[in-house]
Amino acid sequence: MENSLIKTLTGLRGNPRACVFTEPLWGISISILLPYASVYMLAMGLSDSQIGFVASVYMLSQVVCAFFSGPITDKLGRRRTTAIFDFIAWALPCLIWRQAMNFWYFLAAALVNGTMQIVGNSWNCLLVEDADKNQITKIHSLVVAAVQLSSFLGPVVVFMFSRMTLVPAMHILYLNGFVIMSIKIFICYYFSRETQMGIVRMEETRGKSLFSLAMGYGSVLKIIGKSRGTIFAMLITVIFGIVVMINNTFWQVIVNKKLLVPDYLLPFFPILKSLVAIVFLFFIAPHLTKGRLKLPLITGFSCFFIGQTILILAPVDGTLKYFMLCLSLIFDGFGFGSLQMLSRSIVALNANPAERARVMAILHMIIMAVTAPFGFIGGMLSSLSRSLPFALNLCLLALGICVTVIHYRRKEE
Repeated sequence: MENSLIKTLTGLRGNPRACVFTEPLWGISISILLPYASVYMLAMGLSDSQIGFVASVYMLSQVVCAFFSGPITDKLGRRRTTAIFDFIAWALPCLIWRQAMNFWYFLAAALVNGTMQIVGNSWNCLLVEDADKNQITKIHSLVVAAVQLSSFLGPVVVFMFSRMTLVPAMHILYLNGFVIMSIKIFICYYFSRETQMGIVRMEETRGKSLFSLAMGYGSVLKIIGKSRGTIFAMLITVIFGIVVMINNTFWQVIVNKKLLVPDYLLPFFPILKSLVAIVFLFFIAPHLTKGRLKLPLITGFSCFFIGQTILILAPVDGTLKYFMLCLSLIFDGFGFGSLQMLSRSIVALNANPAERARVMAILHMIIMAVTAPFGFIGGMLSSLSRSLPFALNLCLLALGICVTVIHYRRKEE
C-alpha cells in the first residue's frame, strides 16, 4: 500500500483534496451525458456532417478561450476563475442542450462550452500548484478515476432510456447536469483557497489589461520552444485529444447506426470501459509510473490501437458483435485510462512553475487549434462510412507510438 492511490487519496489536503473530492460531481452531472451527445443530436435531426461541424466549432471556441485563459487565470486568481467559468462552460450549456430544437442550439452551446479551456487552465493550476511534485501523476490518476465513477450510474440511464426513450431522458439528464454542477462549483469554491503562485500572479498583473498580458506570450513561446519535454507533452496531448474527440463523437454512432445496438443497451458499454480504466489506474498504473513514462505511453497507445481495430472488425449480425464490442472496450479502457492520466501529468510536470498559467494557455491553444479540424473531418468520413473515423484513429495511435519511441531515444542519447 506504500505507493497506492488509496494512500494518496486519504492523504490529500488543501486544494488537491477540494478538487479531487468534488470531481465525481462533475462525472455524475456532465461526464454521464457526453457518451450520448451524438445520438441525441441525431435524434434531434442533425446529420453526421453537422455533428462533426459542431465538434469543430467547439474546438475552435476552445482555441480562442485558451488564448485568454492564462491572463484571466492570473488576474482573477485560480479559485475565482474556476468558479465563474465552471458555471459558464458546463452548467449554462446544460440548459441550452435541454431546450435544443435544431442545429443552431447545438452550435450556440458549443461556442459557450468552449470556455471550458479557461476553467481547464485555472482548475489544473488550483489542483497541482500547491501539491507535492512527486504526487502529481497519482493526483491526476485519482482525477481520471473520479470521473470514471459516473459510468456506474449507467443502469439508471438504461432504465430511463427504456421507459422514456432517448430524447425525454436526455432532457432530464441535462437538468440534472445543471443542478449537480452548480452544487459542485459551490463546494469546490468553499473548501479551496487561492494558491501561493496565484496570489503572486494576481499581484503582478494588477492594473494590467487582458490584452496587454496576452501580448506578452512571446516570452512564453520561447520558454516552450527551449523545453523538449514540453514539446513532447504537447505532441502526445494533441494525438490523444484527436483520438478521444473522434471516439467520443462517433463511437455511439457506429454502435447504434452501423452495428444496430438498441438505444437502451448503449449505457452498459461506458460502464465496462470505466471499470477497466479504474482497475488500470488503481492496480497497474502505480507500478508503471515508478520510472520513466515510455513504457506506459507505448502500452496505452497500443491498447487503444487494438481496441479500435476490434471495433472496426465487429460484424453487424449475430451475438458475436457484443463480445467484440466488450473486448474492444476492455482495450479502450486500458488505453484511455493510461493516456488521459499520462497526457495530463507530462504537461503538468514540464510546465514552467512561474509561468504555469500562460504556458498551459499557449499549449492548450495550440492543441485545440490542431485538433479542431478533425471534428469536421471525422464527420465527413463518417458520412462516407461509419468505420472511417476509427481508421483515422489507428493512424494517429501508430503516430503516438512513433513519437514516444523517438523522444525517449533522443533523451537517452
